[in-house]
Amino acid sequence: MKMKKVILKVMSKLCFAFISVYGLNLILSGVNIFIPINIITIVLVTLLGSPGILGLVAVYLLI
Repeated sequence: MKMKKVILKVMSKLCFAFISVYGLNLILSGVNIFIPINIITIVLVTLLGSPGILGLVAVYLLI
């Protein structure tokens, strides 16, 4: 029973991370900033949350 809750929580965070990166790409497409949606970016946003998204944008702007 407890393992089921953990799996649901992780899946929820993964879905939120995917939707966040996708939404960010929609918003920032006007200024030609595109963050690729791949396993690395999704895991980073899943683990770090909003600071992870800001970090991805900062790295994109610095490179």
